[in-house]
Amino acid sequence: MSKKIAVFASGNGSNFQVIAEQFPVAFVFSDHRGVYVLERAKNLDVKSYAFELKEFASKAAYEQAIVDLLDRHQIDLICLAGYMKIVGSTLLAAYQGRIINIHPAYLPEFPGAHAIEDAWNAGVNQSGVTIHWVDSGVDTGKIIKQVRVPRLPDDTIESFEERIHKHEYQLYPRVIKELINKN
Repeated sequence: MSKKIAVFASGNGSNFQVIAEQFPVAFVFSDHRGVYVLERAKNLDVKSYAFELKEFASKAAYEQAIVDLLDRHQIDLICLAGYMKIVGSTLLAAYQGRIINIHPAYLPEFPGAHAIEDAWNAGVNQSGVTIHWVDSGVDTGKIIKQVRVPRLPDDTIESFEERIHKHEYQLYPRVIKELINKN
């Protein structure tokens, strides 16, 4: 029996597209309406849902709506792919051990929303990509797999970022494949 995957994204959705082109994705969820990931989902004929925290009385109510959606689709694995909301206790309680995230740095270096820029500004000679389990912290979950990405002497922040994304597009599908093939 194959595992059912949902992808969560907040913006462009390039990692979602890489995943959806290689695996059957039950749906994509976005915490923003009108973002490009929803257009990508439509183009790939993948079901999509979007609702925003401000539409709910509390974060717990917002996350309960997400849990209900996941339960309705019997999701086995949630892949965060540029999902910029911190997973809260309601979603974590229901799906802990079934949520993975991709982060554009070699954790624990440069956690948070601006990892590539933070690494660049720190002047490091390498950064990386990390896939990790999601826990209650920010980019603190158990690391599944990582790769280093060098910063080349002639890099601009744009070329450095582009190379990090290329590594993301290779690493995330490999990790997902390993996880869905596990018993």
